[in-house]
Amino acid sequence: MSGNMYGELVKAVVDVEKKILVVDAPMHADQERFLLEQNSKQENLWGINLYPEFFGEDDFIEYDSMINLRPNQGNKTRSVDDDQIRTQIREIINELVKD
Repeated sequence: MSGNMYGELVKAVVDVEKKILVVDAPMHADQERFLLEQNSKQENLWGINLYPEFFGEDDFIEYDSMINLRPNQGNKTRSVDDDQIRTQIREIINELVKD
């Protein structure tokens, strides 16, 4: 899948409430829109990048996306600033993404 995208990464959006993941779209915003159309709540959606070459390592997940900029939720960067949300994302990824 990364070969179809940017060669080294796969963009994904995680719904931490529903514990689902959308991958394989050129932009996080496209994935976010899809999930919103499926009745996800925007405050539960977080953009990440997956690096297949680092599967099973800490560098596998990169918490970076423009959709993460949410000052009204206290998230003032493109990253996911809340450690609890990062943990939720990591657990969902570990459950859903297999080698």
